[in-house]
Amino acid sequence: MNFKRFAKQATVVTLSTAILLGGGESLTFAAEKDSRDHNESYGISHMTRSDMHKMIEQQGDSRYTVPQFDESKIKNISSAKGYDELGNLIDLDVWDTWPLQNADGTVANYNGYQIVFGLAGDPDKGWDTFIYMFYKKIGDTGIDSWKNAGRVFKDSDKFKSDDPVLRNQAEEWSGSATLTEDGKVRLFYTNRHGWDPAHNFFGKQTLTTAQINVSEQGSNTLKVDGIEDHKSIFDGDKKNYQTVEQAFGNGDYSDNHTLRDPHYIEENGHKYLVFEANTGTETGYQGEESLFNKAYYGNSESFFQNEKSKLLQSPKKDLAQISNGALGIIEINDDYTLKRVMKPLVTSNTVTDEIERPNIFKKDGKWYLFTSSRGSKMTIDGIDNEDIYLLGYVSNSLTGTYKPLNETGLVLHHDLDPYDVTWNYAHFAIPQEGSDNTVVTSYMTNRGYFEDHKSTFAPSFQLNIKGDKTSVVKNSILEQGQVTIK
Repeated sequence: MNFKRFAKQATVVTLSTAILLGGGESLTFAAEKDSRDHNESYGISHMTRSDMHKMIEQQGDSRYTVPQFDESKIKNISSAKGYDELGNLIDLDVWDTWPLQNADGTVANYNGYQIVFGLAGDPDKGWDTFIYMFYKKIGDTGIDSWKNAGRVFKDSDKFKSDDPVLRNQAEEWSGSATLTEDGKVRLFYTNRHGWDPAHNFFGKQTLTTAQINVSEQGSNTLKVDGIEDHKSIFDGDKKNYQTVEQAFGNGDYSDNHTLRDPHYIEENGHKYLVFEANTGTETGYQGEESLFNKAYYGNSESFFQNEKSKLLQSPKKDLAQISNGALGIIEINDDYTLKRVMKPLVTSNTVTDEIERPNIFKKDGKWYLFTSSRGSKMTIDGIDNEDIYLLGYVSNSLTGTYKPLNETGLVLHHDLDPYDVTWNYAHFAIPQEGSDNTVVTSYMTNRGYFEDHKSTFAPSFQLNIKGDKTSVVKNSILEQGQVTIK
């Protein structure tokens, strides 16, 4: 028996039963309204506390469970080599990855190659986080078929433009890449500044772009031939999306500010970036007032009152009131500069401050929006530090309203020990042309946890999508890093 799952479900059942029966004196007190109670959606879809509680009951269902992988078959990426600060050749960790995609989200064919960009670095240095380019010939499937073109950016690239934000870049974080109509590789990523409050560096995150020049050097070898048009796009506007100054300007560094992971899409001739952020002052900002907003709870009045009462007395109260994660969207011009700031697509106020790596595509006339999240960042009783999620939402239009897939938003879940070699995260669903099945990629093995095992491409597997339902396809495990079904 999965006692951990049983305990989680028991928590939900006990809560649900208490709400239905009215409970004793404590629940009668909890049901009382407060003058601060309000119900304001801001015209935005929300990841509600009710949905998250219901989601716990779905955990353990094979339709939503990441497949079990055979540890003995997991391999490091043989080409993931780099150099330490002394010039020694070392094996690199490789974690968040994303393929070069067409405008519709399918994997691009770059002159007979598939290209994947990914974060990689020295396993002994957590701050060593830069983007590398991996590639293989179309038709090859094994993990050893992936070659490494090396780092995309040189250290000097950030100084070659007059962009003042770029000059202070310390790391390169996740993003996306598209093959443009004229056959160019356009990369979107997160420029992250260093962390040094004494000199007003607070880990600022900025959505950034560049054209990556790629050439073939014979014998099936691709090379990065430099970059062009390297520039910042967006770093928050205070009203829709929190800025780093709002988060840390008062000298309190307890907040978890996010503005990263730009994902490129097109719709009706318009270009957009969907990204991870936190809400701004006009889209449901953080603070104790948010704990009294029924829109963030969902379900009935009695659920709202009882869940609110529990939260106000919970050790997670302080975390909940600064939890204002958002899946944001901006429109960009044809030259990839900012055109229009738009309201978030989905927010996670009071639930979590961090909903990562948004991934969105259109299928059968509907928009599917996915995000990765960790139980360790959540404020829901019954969810713990080992829970890992891919959550999903669906809408008839790009800007919403978005409704949770599978009734609660649960698409994938696992709760492995982080010291398990097969622990995996950053799941990314890739649509396949003419198919209801997507290919889900992720990375496997935590950074620096093992001497011989590095963070690496996890085995891929298939996820079926039909309407507002998804399910893991049985017996569909693919090779490590595989991005297409065929």
